[in-house]
Amino acid sequence: MRSHWPLALIIAAAAGHAAPRGETPEGWYRQGENAARQAMLEQPVASRARNVILFLGDGMGVTTVTSARILAGQRQGGNGEEHLLEFERFPYSALIKTYTTNQQVPDSAGTMSAIMTGIKTLDGVLSVDQDIVRGDCASARGHERPTLLEQFERAGRATGIISSARITHATPAATYAHLPDRDWETDSDLPAAAAAAGCRDIARQLVEFGHGDGIEVIFGGGRSAFLPAESSDPEYPAKKGARRDGRDLIQVWRRRYPDGTFLWNGAKFAALDLDRHGRVMGLFEPSHMQFEADRERDTGSEPSLAQMTATAIRILSRDRDGFFLMVEGGRIDHALHGNNAHHALTDTAAFSDAVAAAVGLTRMEDTLIIVTADHSHVLTMAGYPTRGNPILGLVVENDAAGRPMTTASMADDGKPYTTLGFANGPAARVPRRDLRGIDTGDPGFTQDAMVALESETHGGEDVAAYARGPWAHLVRGVREQHYLYHVMRLAAQLDER
Repeated sequence: MRSHWPLALIIAAAAGHAAPRGETPEGWYRQGENAARQAMLEQPVASRARNVILFLGDGMGVTTVTSARILAGQRQGGNGEEHLLEFERFPYSALIKTYTTNQQVPDSAGTMSAIMTGIKTLDGVLSVDQDIVRGDCASARGHERPTLLEQFERAGRATGIISSARITHATPAATYAHLPDRDWETDSDLPAAAAAAGCRDIARQLVEFGHGDGIEVIFGGGRSAFLPAESSDPEYPAKKGARRDGRDLIQVWRRRYPDGTFLWNGAKFAALDLDRHGRVMGLFEPSHMQFEADRERDTGSEPSLAQMTATAIRILSRDRDGFFLMVEGGRIDHALHGNNAHHALTDTAAFSDAVAAAVGLTRMEDTLIIVTADHSHVLTMAGYPTRGNPILGLVVENDAAGRPMTTASMADDGKPYTTLGFANGPAARVPRRDLRGIDTGDPGFTQDAMVALESETHGGEDVAAYARGPWAHLVRGVREQHYLYHVMRLAAQLDER
């Protein structure tokens, strides 16, 4: 992973990104004043939300948002700090407390269950309340909590779920499944006692979804959970399905919805007839979909998160009563678990593109859009890098006169260090690497971590929520995570609990 650029040239490039010419004290003053005056003109939208779109950046903590903003801005030729991601342009925002009923630092199952059901619950469970035992099927019976997606379906409104992770993974699963353990994605994951007690795996619950007339749009990864062990994957013939019950749940779905369309690659996705009425299920990988930085090399030419979002909105908009759509940027989390900032930030930028697609296809007057995260990660942005320093690069500080230095800053061990790092994870090394001559911007580069762990952990600090549209002004202050459910339900005027 040697650099294509000598260190001196990297530092020179950083030095060239000093404060833009034309910036003045008076200019900063006017910018702040104009922003404040614009905020004074902002008028809440108090009409009924015909549509609700929930964007969930899995693991997208504030440091990830800040770093992705800078990277996106730098890729457009700017310094980066002044850039804004699409959802950062929304008029309302809040801080969201993410703890679950039994953990300070949560997982995706308990947090997404809170957002979807309106109550906090245990770590690792899906849309059941806290009065159960994780992994105990019998204890969960009668403790299922209705999800917002189910309530939209029962109200006769259309629904859709999108994820760049497996569609049976914790975040999307919490919209439609009820289980005491998030790991029961397919029947081969179910313990014998759970199966005997009547628990159904997540993939089966999706196909057998019994609310309203069924979910209209399903896009994501995770084909193997729907295919029997004897079946070959359509994209990778050497890979087999994961089901041991012999059932082909894709065929079950097709029989249940004869007017539906199943697809698994980009060609079939691009050929969709959006004027044809019928449900759509697209499962584009056996497991998770590709990271955005790797997507162009995918043999199945899988669609981007923005493309899936735009297509879903066009399909769901056919329902005159409105719709609920959940869109997860699931692989932000996976990259962070691996101490890989490059993939996390490029997936966050792709997530922002999906938000932009939704903004362009909906109206502020009738569509509530909320963008948030389920939890944070232990990514840090530190040192004292100069303005415009490459966010994936080595720290280059200013000298005493405020000018970028010509050499990278050195830690006490005599080695340079990166702006981004992790409190823990698999990239911990003792002694630390000497990063001179290494391309820290390479997609495969992993930032240093302090505490060695097989997988980097989530963080426990608050995450942000951003909102626009009807009743978006309720998203303000410091709020508990399950509050977001109540904002969405009240904005959509759903009477049912």
